[in-house]
Amino acid sequence: MNNILIKPLVTERMTELMESENKYGFIVNYNANKIEIAKAIKKRFEVDVVAVNTIKYKGKVKTQFTKKGRFSGKTPQFKKAIITLKEDQKIDLFEEV
Repeated sequence: MNNILIKPLVTERMTELMESENKYGFIVNYNANKIEIAKAIKKRFEVDVVAVNTIKYKGKVKTQFTKKGRFSGKTPQFKKAIITLKEDQKIDLFEEV
């Protein structure tokens, strides 16, 4: 269960969703399902999860031209989860140590 949550998403849009709609974004394991994600959030942050929405991103093929020739590669695939919490609960992603 430790490897389900990879890192939180901290973008301008996600910060706006945190403040207005109590939604939080995380990069999660590509093979994790919604139930596993909800359990991991509940265990890690001790909050009640109302909904989990997931989006899978496929890796894109990138090509680079150099003096030695053409190189092809691929960006990694990843999965993003948007977590909705109960109205009175919050996750503090910017904890002060």
